[in-house]
Amino acid sequence: MFRLGLVLTAGFLTLTSSVLASEKWNETLAKAKGQTIYWNAWGGDQRTNAFIDWVGEQVEQRYGVRLNHVKLSDTAEAVTRVIAEKTAGKSSDGSVDLIWINGPNFLSMKEKGLLAGPFAQDLPNARYVDFSPSSPASVDFTIPVEGYESPWRLAKFVFNYNSARLASPPRTMQEFLIWSKNNPGRFTHPVVSNFLGATFLKQALMELVSDPKILQSAATDNNFDQVTTPLWTWYDELRPTLWRQGKTFPASEQAQQQLLSDDEIDISMSFDPAGAAAAINDGALPGTIRTYALANGTLGNFSFVAIPFNAKNKEGAMIIANFLLEPETQTHAQNINVLGSFSVLDQSKLNDSQLALLAALPTSPALPTNAELGKTLLEPHPSWMIRLSKAWKERYSQ
Repeated sequence: MFRLGLVLTAGFLTLTSSVLASEKWNETLAKAKGQTIYWNAWGGDQRTNAFIDWVGEQVEQRYGVRLNHVKLSDTAEAVTRVIAEKTAGKSSDGSVDLIWINGPNFLSMKEKGLLAGPFAQDLPNARYVDFSPSSPASVDFTIPVEGYESPWRLAKFVFNYNSARLASPPRTMQEFLIWSKNNPGRFTHPVVSNFLGATFLKQALMELVSDPKILQSAATDNNFDQVTTPLWTWYDELRPTLWRQGKTFPASEQAQQQLLSDDEIDISMSFDPAGAAAAINDGALPGTIRTYALANGTLGNFSFVAIPFNAKNKEGAMIIANFLLEPETQTHAQNINVLGSFSVLDQSKLNDSQLALLAALPTSPALPTNAELGKTLLEPHPSWMIRLSKAWKERYSQ
């Protein structure tokens, strides 16, 4: 009888918590109605801008919340504005309601007390997200999120290859070395001063290092040389086999993609799993290009939205953050004809009808499935990329 009482009490508490959460969200909906939200977000991509416009149309129709996309060339612009407002003592009625933020900018705002929250787990649609400690939704470039930002789109490191020339691409870094030795000049990477080139080195380091967990802490003078020794040993063998003997490198992802399109190389890389499929649709790549991830997982990260501490319209900002996590919204974003941005939702938390929507999306031979993308590896601490780029330049740019 005593055990039954405990079970009933636990069930009552759960039900009470659910009711209170529902009531609190209804209050948020009521306060948000009529608000205009200034979402500060990078404005450099036409498809992303169009998607944000669509989000604005939807939230205004459903919730009476207006969305104004403040297009940024650099997220630091919005961060600087919030810092200036705090310095001026403006603790409310701020000019930034919502911000697309990641990595160092998130860390800067978090450390300076510039973020409202925690709020992410209070969103009703947070139930579809994996917030376990090792999930990309919980860690932003090794910085614990702790509910101060909410995910909305996935970036994942992938490789693109020409299936007309290559039946089975390499799926580990050691296989890349073997393949490139057997096919000299048919592979390259962007210069390491470019983010994508540096990501290639990080991906290789994560696979070659004896204990990848060390990369979740800052690189130091004491550990960097020892930890990266296997990487440089591997790269010393790889470099002479690269396009133009590894003496020059494409300046960007776009330049590398052009080499793939011109049949100068067989494999390229990207941080957008849908990028090759979109390029094929646009005529920028041949239809024989295919996209894949490595066997043991590849680096990935979520794009997040956060609410500044002094946002004028926090309720409306939460409405938008929650709408971005709607399964139907995530499905719309993943449509290759819309954005092609893969879902941040945990597929195991979706019901059959929600999974069916994903399965019914337009497809392309170049477009991998969520399952084919495999495991998402957490980004190393930012200090590793800084040191890797510097060390590579010192070693190979003389």
